[in-house]
Amino acid sequence: MGRPNPNQPNETQPPVQRPPVQPTGHQNSGTMRKPQNVPPVQPTGYQNSGTMRKPQNVPTGMRRAINNASTGRPDNNQSQNLWSSDLFDCMNDSENAVITCIAPCVTFGQIAEITDEGATPCATGGLLYAVIFVFGFSFVYSCIFREKMRNKYELPDAPAPDWITHLFCEQCALCQEYRELKHRGFDPNIGWNGNVQAQQQEMMAPPTSQRMR
Repeated sequence: MGRPNPNQPNETQPPVQRPPVQPTGHQNSGTMRKPQNVPPVQPTGYQNSGTMRKPQNVPTGMRRAINNASTGRPDNNQSQNLWSSDLFDCMNDSENAVITCIAPCVTFGQIAEITDEGATPCATGGLLYAVIFVFGFSFVYSCIFREKMRNKYELPDAPAPDWITHLFCEQCALCQEYRELKHRGFDPNIGWNGNVQAQQQEMMAPPTSQRMR
């Protein structure tokens, strides 16, 4: 009896049958099947119904633009912070335009007194402006009061930085600031004290209906 040949198949033991391996994501019929229990991916900013919803954590300026685009109406808070007139609308007040063109120190003195609420009298501000104007550096002094006015009324630094606006368009800038004060209820011609007294008299005056009685 010889040694069994390892290469010869053993007829007494049946061959082991292994089930066929199914590829992942396929059915037994060979067709592709969808993965189970996978939630659909929703894009950011959308609801399940497919309608747009407002994104979260959006900056205020961007949210304001989104609201304006959705409603079709401008934001009133943004329009309140604009200048009442453009830089080159000098002829809206022709009298002031002529005075500013001939004697800009007069207009500047009036602006300085109202802007500083009487701390800088018109005569003092106008005299300092005239002295600096002789040396060609009046814009350095006048742009300071433009900045004060912008900070006081929250106006934009437009159409250019203050010193550039006064350097290249000195008279136009003064006229714009003068018109802005008039738009806000001041009369630069009567000074700060005159405006205060006028407002006090207006507040103390009885209504028109009581006068008629």
